[in-house]
Amino acid sequence: MQSLYLEQRTWLHRWVPGLKLLGLAVTGSVLFLTEELLVLALAAGVSTVVFLSLGRPAPGARRLVLSVLIAASLVAGFHACLDQVTLGLASAARLLTMTMLGVSLSMSTSHTEMLGVFERLLSPLGCLGFRVDRISLQLALMIRFTEHFFIQWKRLDDAHRVRTGRSGGWRLIPPLSILMLVAARRVGDALQLRMGK
Repeated sequence: MQSLYLEQRTWLHRWVPGLKLLGLAVTGSVLFLTEELLVLALAAGVSTVVFLSLGRPAPGARRLVLSVLIAASLVAGFHACLDQVTLGLASAARLLTMTMLGVSLSMSTSHTEMLGVFERLLSPLGCLGFRVDRISLQLALMIRFTEHFFIQWKRLDDAHRVRTGRSGGWRLIPPLSILMLVAARRVGDALQLRMGK
């Protein structure tokens, strides 16, 4: 599966993975607890600067960010039509901020590092008899498949746009579902062989 992770080291790569995840969680909580447009706009600006400071992103990351920019614009426009301009701008700023920070996290944190963080966070569950390694692996795979979903979606949409001149829209759901099921089956088989079960 393709990943948004950047092999080229950046300043954010040097940060502790757990600290980056904590920062993302705290930022998300603060953003949804405040309605101050100035705070939300500042957060959106800072998150955009963080994303741009990482250098040239992978094609999948660029497409994902472009899609979110379009979605944020549509959200703001929809609320503007309902005379809810403030709510629309706040929602768009939250969406933009969390996406930029999430993509920046994915670009600067490998899945092995994420797996290590999850295992440390879930380690107390080991005392209760839970298989912490399997739970953390499931969380890491969920994040990985989320990235893979967006990458495949944009690839299919680009191919459809080249052939027809317009976006694929809902027509992409069947082939995208097949691709994701095939990828899940392939990963499942590889894990089964590796674990010897």
